[in-house]
Amino acid sequence: MADSEQLNIQALESNVRVYSRSFPATFSRARGSIMLTEDGRQMIDFLSGAGALNYGHNNHGLRAAITSYLESDAPVHALDMATPAKLDFMKAFNSIILEGRGLRYRFQFTGPTGANANEAALKLSRKVTRRHNIISFARGYHGMSLGAIAASGNRSYRAASGVSLSGVTFMPYDGYLGADVDTAEYVRVMLMDESGGIDPPAAILVETVQGEGGINVARREWLQSIQSLAKDVGAVFIVDDVQMGCGRTGDFFSFEFAALSPDIIVLSKSLSGYGLPLSMLLIKDELDVWLPGEHTGTFRGNNLALVSATAAINLYWRSRAFSEEIQRKGKHIQRRLEAIARGYGNRFSVRGRGMALGFDCQVPELAAMTTKKAFEKGVMVERCGPLDQVVKFLPALTIDLETVDKGLDLFNEALSEAQQQTRFSAI
Repeated sequence: MADSEQLNIQALESNVRVYSRSFPATFSRARGSIMLTEDGRQMIDFLSGAGALNYGHNNHGLRAAITSYLESDAPVHALDMATPAKLDFMKAFNSIILEGRGLRYRFQFTGPTGANANEAALKLSRKVTRRHNIISFARGYHGMSLGAIAASGNRSYRAASGVSLSGVTFMPYDGYLGADVDTAEYVRVMLMDESGGIDPPAAILVETVQGEGGINVARREWLQSIQSLAKDVGAVFIVDDVQMGCGRTGDFFSFEFAALSPDIIVLSKSLSGYGLPLSMLLIKDELDVWLPGEHTGTFRGNNLALVSATAAINLYWRSRAFSEEIQRKGKHIQRRLEAIARGYGNRFSVRGRGMALGFDCQVPELAAMTTKKAFEKGVMVERCGPLDQVVKFLPALTIDLETVDKGLDLFNEALSEAQQQTRFSAI
């Protein structure tokens, strides 16, 4: 980024900005998994809009659908009124995604962010059960608005709210207390104990893979136990699939591998397929107790986003082929990352599912230096985890293996250079 551009950002944009600090450049073009800076540098994007660009930048198949819709003068903004874009999306999603998996849900279009959708899910759960307490999990993340951040574990995010965050009880996620501790059984004992000190929950809110928490992966058996527990205690079972849905873990929904049937599914991020804001809840029929207008918002079901979402469903999800491709690529990336870790004496660990992978550097400073050097070499990766010690890989699901391998080679070079710094040489 030119000095004058950096000065403009510093003078005009709020201190709250994040990604322009991690990636100090002005990006002028993007296509697929490549972003181009104004000074002509090509960057391999392993961040994908924090998971909002599962089909890559400026996917031409999706862009064609958007362009056609714009040229037709069809409504772009229509509150929650019926439009061809909304009807086409619901028909495609219902027939291809839901019925194809034996699922039945009603659609609720919320405000455009994942936090908006999580807020609606928590509010509906409390209305249905007439309870207030939510069970969430350590290191989980569900958004920055007050209700969503109350259910998120990150201490610095919570502190920024400026108010007391209540109504949530945190429990240990799968593996949080070590491989030998069954945390699902621990949660069951606590919730079933009349003297356990925990109010009966309105909902149990869970991610099948904790993205911001460090790419922490829950096992099939653990998730099934948590779902069973929710039923036993009369709580709504919510899966937050904001970042890990829409194919990120291989299947369209991240919970398919565990054969779950959540009461509410929260979707956003790559739902539109093109980086356009779109969020929604999938709600089981018996839970749809809203009165008209009881939860509303001006920007619900953005029609351009619905058009691109429908195009993505039709292009990628009519058969199992795309899922199988994601799983193959995910295994390839994981093998490559594990080989890199072995090259450093297994001082680092790799975890993830599908094309959501984490490389745990153990030391936050090393992860920070590695991502900085990676950017200098032409690769965009970010950090996650409680101390930002994990390098997170979220490449576009459509990325080719040649680009994957080139980016991983550059990441390895960046890690090697970071390791050679005196401070990290003994790690």
